[in-house]
Amino acid sequence: MLRSVLSFIVAVGLLTACGQQSTQPGAGETAPAVATEDGAVPTTGFDVATVPESTATLPPFPFINPLDGLETVFSEAQRNRSFDVEYFVAGTTFVPVEGRVYRDMFQLEGARPYSAMEFQRNYEQAITALGGVRVAGPFNTSAYMSNLEGRPAPGAECWQHECESSFYLIRQGGKEYWIHVGAGAIPLHGYVTVAERQAMAQSFSFLTADALMSALDANGRVPVYIEFDVDRATLRPDARPAVDEIIKLMRDHPDLRLSIEGHTDNTGTPERNRTLSQERAAAVQAALVAAGINASRLRTAGFGADRPLAPGNTDTDRARNRRVELVRL
Repeated sequence: MLRSVLSFIVAVGLLTACGQQSTQPGAGETAPAVATEDGAVPTTGFDVATVPESTATLPPFPFINPLDGLETVFSEAQRNRSFDVEYFVAGTTFVPVEGRVYRDMFQLEGARPYSAMEFQRNYEQAITALGGVRVAGPFNTSAYMSNLEGRPAPGAECWQHECESSFYLIRQGGKEYWIHVGAGAIPLHGYVTVAERQAMAQSFSFLTADALMSALDANGRVPVYIEFDVDRATLRPDARPAVDEIIKLMRDHPDLRLSIEGHTDNTGTPERNRTLSQERAAAVQAALVAAGINASRLRTAGFGADRPLAPGNTDTDRARNRRVELVRL
């Protein structure tokens, strides 16, 4: 039995696929992105505010349950992540979304077979009924694969296999819910990804200047958990309290010299992780210098994922490994 209002809408709106799907965008559709001669997909700005807020009553996240006769291929752990990054497309813009993520995959050639069109059309009708808007597609994800180079590895299967995909956005109460629905591969599978954009609930509280100094006296180094934008070295506003304590530490101890060392988790390529960790260390140094700390008291280094504090691949382990370490010189 389907478990949500969305599944009820899906069942009522069930369509039987017939004929060949048109490659021309119809009313309300978004034309596929066109690659340039060098294979790159052009990117233009996408304003989330252009999508009107939904007035529908939304079922519990992730809104989408399997269609009649379909069973998930994924385990519970594979389907649900409390915090991760996933990639979507809006217009011709490649959009990384951090937050709560749900991913699912279904074999479409089972006891109750679905064509790719029938699978996608059911979800489109259901998402539209919930106030969602298609912001990109349908097109093959292969056109965007080059955008993934150097980024954290995507979990959605459609980025790992060529899929005919469409992307949707639901906005309500200031929240963003991004949805990717695709079908492809041999044998035919259907793929669904839903992400609620939200900041990570910080698992590690920041240390005061006195606590930082005590750790440096005891161990010569101390990890600091500072929030950056996804795959960037841009300090988020909620990183300010931790940075302010480092500034206070340096002001309270004018003879202290530090190496600021960046570390990432193990998603993404080693080369990108080392570059990103160096850039993040440099961003912290720049914030300290902007606050009046002499640059001669600071050094920076980036080690990527080469020096993990936690060896596992759970969300908690990755969060522990994404850090900046202060090392006494």
